[in-house]
Amino acid sequence: MQTIELYIEGQRLDLFDDESVSLTQTIKDARDVSKVFTSFTQTFNVPASKNNNKIFKHYYNFNIDGGFDARIKKSGSIELNSFPFKIGKIKLEGVKLKDNIAYSYSLTFYGNTVNLVDLLGEDKLNTLTDLDSLSELYTSAEVKSRLQLDPTTNDLITPLITHTTRLYYDSDGNQGNEVDGNLYFQQGGGHNHGVLWSDLKYALRISKIVEAIETRYSLTFSSDFFTATNLPYYNLFMWLHRKSGGVGFGSQIPTFFTLVDGWTQQYGTISQMDNSTTFSGELAGTIYNAFNFLLTIVRANTTPYNVFVYRNGVEVYSESDIIITFKVINLNSFYADNSSFTVKLEHSVNITFSKIEWELEGINLEGGGSLTEAYDTGSFTAVATTDFTITSQIPNMKVLDFLTGLFKMFNLIAYEDDSGVIVVKTLDSFYSTGVNYDISDYLDVTSSQVNIALPFKEIVFGYKDTKTFLAAVHNQIFSYEWAKEQYNDNATANLDGGIYKVEAPFGHFKFERIIDLADSIQTTIQWGYCVDDNQSPYIGAPFLFYPIKQTNGKIISFRDNPTQHTAIDDYIVPSNSLSLSSATSTDNINFKNENNEYEGGTAFVDTLFQKYYSNYIASIFNSKNRLTKVTAYLPPKILLKFTLADRFDINGSRYKINSIRTNLKTGKSDIELLNDL
Repeated sequence: MQTIELYIEGQRLDLFDDESVSLTQTIKDARDVSKVFTSFTQTFNVPASKNNNKIFKHYYNFNIDGGFDARIKKSGSIELNSFPFKIGKIKLEGVKLKDNIAYSYSLTFYGNTVNLVDLLGEDKLNTLTDLDSLSELYTSAEVKSRLQLDPTTNDLITPLITHTTRLYYDSDGNQGNEVDGNLYFQQGGGHNHGVLWSDLKYALRISKIVEAIETRYSLTFSSDFFTATNLPYYNLFMWLHRKSGGVGFGSQIPTFFTLVDGWTQQYGTISQMDNSTTFSGELAGTIYNAFNFLLTIVRANTTPYNVFVYRNGVEVYSESDIIITFKVINLNSFYADNSSFTVKLEHSVNITFSKIEWELEGINLEGGGSLTEAYDTGSFTAVATTDFTITSQIPNMKVLDFLTGLFKMFNLIAYEDDSGVIVVKTLDSFYSTGVNYDISDYLDVTSSQVNIALPFKEIVFGYKDTKTFLAAVHNQIFSYEWAKEQYNDNATANLDGGIYKVEAPFGHFKFERIIDLADSIQTTIQWGYCVDDNQSPYIGAPFLFYPIKQTNGKIISFRDNPTQHTAIDDYIVPSNSLSLSSATSTDNINFKNENNEYEGGTAFVDTLFQKYYSNYIASIFNSKNRLTKVTAYLPPKILLKFTLADRFDINGSRYKINSIRTNLKTGKSDIELLNDL
C-alpha cells in the first residue's frame, strides 16, 4: 500500500482510510484521431473531519458569512509516498449529510490541463480587441501600399484576392476604354482596366490572433509550435473577409468609426481611467451599490450617427440613427464591478461633439457615504476617415473553432505544464520526447486482452468549405473535393468499419496562375477569386493562405479609382504552398498532394496529411497493430516519472500508452497499449 496526501491551496486534507483514489490519463485515442490531448479527472470523497470542516468553512451551513466559494476551482496537488505526483485543480461538488450531520465532502481533482471549451465559451474572434491596434485606413493608397509589402515582416497585408471581379491578362493592345479585370497595363488615359483597389481586402497573420487569445484569456502558449521560426505556422495568414462582396461599414453609404478618446476627470476624487479610451467601472470601497451609470452625448448638429458601448471588449449596447443633440444612455443594467467600458461612434461624415461624458454614482455602504465620478471629452470632431477596424472585418468565427482548426490542420496536442504554460506540439514531436520503461516484472499475468485497434475503414481529411469558383470547378471535373485526402491504406481491401472525418473549419481556395491570353505564356501573377460557381460574391468559411511577394514580376494595372490606374510590378500573390517553388519548400496546406497551382506537378509533397498525420495513421492502420490491455502494479519510481509520451516495454516488445487508470493506494494500473510500430 502507498501513502496518498491530498492538498488544496497548500492545506492537507484528511482522507478516508478506505478511500480509493484512481486517476485516468489518456492520449489521442485510436478510436478518435481528432481528439486534442486530455488529462485526467477524479471524483472522490473526504471525511467531514474537524480539519476538513475548517478548510471548507462548514460549507453545508449557508448562513456563514465569507464562506467557501465552491464556484471556483482551487489549486491542488497529490503526493505519493511524500513525493510530488500531480498538480492540478480541486473543485468542491457538495456535502453529504447523515442524520443532519455533515459526513463527507465530494471533490473533483482536475489534472493540470486547460478546458478551452469552458474558458473560451461562445466568444468570437471579434472580441479580441487587441487586434484593433493593427487596424489601418482603408484607402486606395493604403491598399496599394500593403499589396507591395514584404509579408515575412508585416502582419497586415493586401493579397491579390478579389471578392467580385474576375482577373485575367491580355496584352493584345486592343482593350479600348473598357473597365474590367484585365491586369495588362496600358499607358495613357481611358484605359481603365485592372484590379480596382476596393475589390481587395486586407489579410492578417494568424500568429497575431493567437497572441490576442493569450492576452484576452491570460494564457501562455509554449513556443514549440507557435513560434516565428516555424514557418508553416508563422507565414500563414487569414483573409479579413466578413461579408460577401466589398468591405462593409454598416450601411450602403461608406461609414467610419471613431473610438472615443481624451477623457478627463470632471469631478470625484478617485481616477478610474485605465487609459485615454477606457472608463473603468469601479467605485471606491469594498461594498457599494451603483445606482446611476450614464453615458451622455452632446453635439452641435443633427447629422445621424450610431453608437456602440463595449464592456470588457464585448458589445452591450448599440443605437442607430441618433439625430438628437443631447442623448442620455442609461447603462445601469450593464454595470459590473471591475469592468472596463469603451465607446465607439459610427458616422458617414465629420461630426462635431460638444462633449461625451461618463457619469457613475454610487453609495459606499461600507462608509455610509456616496460617491460620484464623471469624465468628459470636451469638444472634439469625429473625423470621417475610413478605418479598416480588424474586429469589425475579421470573419465571424468562434475563438474555439479557430484554435480547433489549427489543431486539426497540424495534428497538435496541448497540455498545461507545472508552470501554467500550455505546451502545444505536433503529435510526432510530443512522442519524440518520450523515454522507455520496462514494466515486464510488474505485470499481473493472470489476465490480459488483445483487441482490434482500428474501428474505421477509411479516414477523410479536408476543409469545411471548398465552394469558391475555382475549387468548385475542380470538384466537378475530378469528382472529389479540392485538397481532400481519403486514406484507407489499401483501396482493394474490404476493411470493416465506418468512415471518420477530420475536417478543418476553414475555407480553402484553389488559386490560379494567370496566363497571357495574347500568347498563352504564363505570367508571375497568381490570384484568388472569392465567388461561387455562379460567379456571385461569396462569403464562405474563413480562408487561410500563404502570401508570397513577387518582385519585379509581370507589370499589372492597379486602379487607384474608377478613372485612374498605375503600373506596379511588386505585389503579394496568395498560395497554398509555403513557397511558389518546390526547390525552396515543399510545405503546403493541402491535405492531399495536389498539382501545385503555380508550378504544376505534385512536387509539393509535404501536405498536412503527409507531414503531420501519416506516421500516426499508418501505424494504426498497420495490420499488425493491436490494442492491448494489461494490468500492472507499477512502482513509485515509474508512477512518479512517466508521461504519456513515454513507451512501456513488455517482454521485448515496445508500446505507446493509449490510456492508463491507476489506483494510487494499491498501485494497480489498468493500461491500454498500442504497438509502437
